Amino acid sequence: MKRRPFFQFLSAVWANSYLGFFLHGGIYTGRWKNLCFPGLNCYSCPLAVMACPLGILQHVMASLRALPRVALEAGLYALGTLLLYGLLLGRFVCGWICPFGFLQEWLYRLPGPKIILPRGLRYFKWGFLLILVLFLPLALRGPTGYGEVWFCRIFCPAGTLEAALPNLLTEPGLRTLVGLLFYWKLTVLVGVLLGVILYHRLFCKLFCPLGLIYGFFNRIGLFRLRWEERKCVLCGLCEDVCPMELRIPRELNSVECIRCLNCLNTCPARAISLERSLGLEPELDRIPVSVTEKRNAS
Repeated sequence: MKRRPFFQFLSAVWANSYLGFFLHGGIYTGRWKNLCFPGLNCYSCPLAVMACPLGILQHVMASLRALPRVALEAGLYALGTLLLYGLLLGRFVCGWICPFGFLQEWLYRLPGPKIILPRGLRYFKWGFLLILVLFLPLALRGPTGYGEVWFCRIFCPAGTLEAALPNLLTEPGLRTLVGLLFYWKLTVLVGVLLGVILYHRLFCKLFCPLGLIYGFFNRIGLFRLRWEERKCVLCGLCEDVCPMELRIPRELNSVECIRCLNCLNTCPARAISLERSLGLEPELDRIPVSVTEKRNAS
């Protein structure tokens, strides 16, 4: 969809539009930083104007045992924000708004071999959400009683790219703190960036907990995709253009769909449409076979 890269670009620019960094350094700490940006965009990025919902969620879990009342208040805000974005947008955030998703799509356009990975690897992001985002920040506490934001601390490539590297380049005093952890995260970043050149949206498919959270709303949120069997000509073009390699129509509203609308805009028979409703409509997902399976059987 031609409009989508334009929206992705505008979103990335807005998320990182704090120009005061070039005048007096430091990160933005004004009123906008109290709000969560929908996509994955690091709080500590020198240009970021909003917070990352995934980072806020980890901070809530990390402080829940030390400051339960404060953590509860912050947790209600974080969960309310995720609920709002999830119900209104779902994984439209991933396909249209997230700066790191935008970066992955452009890197995939670089020349080089392209690969396909087993679909079972996508369950990795469930482990990242349950263990690094929720369990470890709550379970492991330091001397002060606080936990760590483990996903941000040991893995998040967006944080390394947007915050760690720019801050080290502009703040020489921080370079004395560089140690093994930084080199590990730099290795993760390089690995992910190389991986997304070879495999479309590798981070989204395998590792991103935030996309997984939004995916839970794909079947109950405002926007859902509908497939009409009577119109379908079994051409399979919808599956060919899907960046998430979904089995269409069976997985149109699964947690993996990033709502890029490639299938909708490519379908020559207009068998796929975008529905708007906040009501649960199970019939949208009662589809017995995928287009590929039907096409092979015919």
